[in-house]
Amino acid sequence: MLITFNELRDIKHRLPTGSISRIARELDVSEQTVRNYFGGDHYDEGDVVDFHLEPGPNGGAVKLEDSRILDLAIRILEETEQS
Repeated sequence: MLITFNELRDIKHRLPTGSISRIARELDVSEQTVRNYFGGDHYDEGDVVDFHLEPGPNGGAVKLEDSRILDLAIRILEETEQS
């Protein structure tokens, strides 16, 4: 899946409080791994995610090998918008 880095960060910033914990719990990964997925770089605490960044406009293009975290984040945003 391709997405711009800025789009990825925007999704993270729009998530309601507690979403990082919820995503980590539902996918059985650490919270830091979820943060790293959205552009964090604290790899000493969380896993490195399969994320390739190519320089370009809007922060560059990000190729995500596994979109489960992003898919769940989008689902959470949709739930929030429906409430």
